[in-house]
Amino acid sequence: MTLHPLASHFSSVASEYERGRREYPPAVVGALAAELGVPPGAPLLDLAAGTGKLTRALLAQGYDVVAVEPLEALREVLAGSVGQDRVRAGVAEAIPLPDAAVAAVTVADAFHWFDQAAALAEIRRVLRPGGGLALLSTVPDWSGCSWAHEIGTLIMSRRPEHPHFDGPPWRYAVRAAGDFSEPREIRVTTTQPAQPERMADFLASMSWVAAMGEAERAEMLAQATAIVAAGETPPELPVHVVIGLTART
Repeated sequence: MTLHPLASHFSSVASEYERGRREYPPAVVGALAAELGVPPGAPLLDLAAGTGKLTRALLAQGYDVVAVEPLEALREVLAGSVGQDRVRAGVAEAIPLPDAAVAAVTVADAFHWFDQAAALAEIRRVLRPGGGLALLSTVPDWSGCSWAHEIGTLIMSRRPEHPHFDGPPWRYAVRAAGDFSEPREIRVTTTQPAQPERMADFLASMSWVAAMGEAERAEMLAQATAIVAAGETPPELPVHVVIGLTART
C-alpha cells in the first residue's frame, strides 16, 4: 500500500514530532473508553500510532495495546518507549492482526491519510462484535497568545491541498461503509503548559512543512520562532481533542 505523498514525509521528522506534538492526558483516554464501554485491560489497537503519543496514554490507563505504524523511523521511536513486542509494521488498509482481535481501535490525527473505505473494512474485521472506533483530532488553541493570528496566517499561507482540511468529513466514510453505528463526536478540553520553545518542532512535524525544501523549511521555522519570541505567551494554554466515535454493528 502506497502512503499519501505528504504522509511519507513524517519519516524525516520523527524527533520533531515526538518533541513538538502534545501528550494525551488521562481525561482523553477516560472519555473515549467510557463512550465506547471499554474496560481496563481490554485489547486495543492504536492504528497509525506514529511515535506513540496515544499508545503510551492508553498503556498508562491499563489497556493491552498493540500499535501499528507504517513508517520505520516513527516505529523506532515508538518501540523505544513502549517495547518492540507491542509494535507492528503495517497500514490501515492491511492490518497485521487476526479477525476479531481487539475491543476497540484508536486513530490519532491520521484517519485522513487512509484509503478510508479499505481501512474501515479492515478495522471492522479486527474489531470484536460491538467493538468501538475512536478517531482523535487535536486542536491547539493559541487564542491567549499575542502571536496567534500571525502564526496561524503563516501556517495557512504555506499549506497545500491537504486531506484533513480539504477532504470530506470522516462521518461520510463511516456511513458509506455500513456495519457501523451512527457516528458522533465529543470534545475533551484540558489545560497544558504552553511550551512556546517547542513551536518550531510542532511546525516542523506538520506534513507539508516536512515536505518543503531544506532552505524554505529553515526560513519558515526561523520566522515562526522569531514571531513567538517577540510576543507574549501565557504559562498555560487549552488543548482541545475532538473524538469521533462509532462502533461495529
